[in-house]
Amino acid sequence: MEAKFRVYDHVAGAKRIRDILNQSDLDYQERDSLPSRDDLTFSNGFYAYSSALFIDIRKSSELPSKHTRPVLARLYRAFVSEMVAVFSADAFVREVNIVGDCVWAVYNTPSKTDIDDVFARAYTANSMVNILNKELTKRGITNIEVGIGMSYGRALMVKAGYEGSGINDVVYMGDVVNQAAKLAAQGSKTYLDRPFMVDDVFYSNLNDHNKTLLTWNSSRGCWHGTVIATGIDEWTTEQYS
Repeated sequence: MEAKFRVYDHVAGAKRIRDILNQSDLDYQERDSLPSRDDLTFSNGFYAYSSALFIDIRKSSELPSKHTRPVLARLYRAFVSEMVAVFSADAFVREVNIVGDCVWAVYNTPSKTDIDDVFARAYTANSMVNILNKELTKRGITNIEVGIGMSYGRALMVKAGYEGSGINDVVYMGDVVNQAAKLAAQGSKTYLDRPFMVDDVFYSNLNDHNKTLLTWNSSRGCWHGTVIATGIDEWTTEQYS
């Protein structure tokens, strides 16, 4: 969000710090699923079970030595825009965020079938990366590899920012987010690591078919695999053969 200049007042700042730190623990409620962000204020928060999905580009720090900045800008824009589109295509999506070359999302997944839907977002994203690489190859641009992390657990959902300024956002914190980010960083890290990295709780809630698409990665302590959307893969083969 665009920031606007405001004179800083340290006395008012100290009061804001005290007011926030003095808030009651009772204002933070346990929920079985993520509530609407409209329920959030600057003084409450919610603990709720959810799923987190992260995708980022591996070895992106090497790309600036291979291509000009305009080329990199087009690559990143193509990647980020399509990942946001894929991650948003789920009725239970609660948040989609962009951090550098990483796109991540939080989903409300109160039912086991909802977790399979998040898994579908992941393999759709992986299939679209294949299409992106086909287009990059046509233009003589380096192909990318990605890491995709998925986790299920409890997140703390709070509204954070500068009250009254219009600069605020909903922040998701907790093991589910941290774990998914960590798993994405391990995806495709070595030749033994597949792009998908899935924690044990997320895996245990997948349907039987989806479970067969993953194998145990003992060095990472999670499930991993390379999964694509069959229909998209068939279309890709037809279009780029």
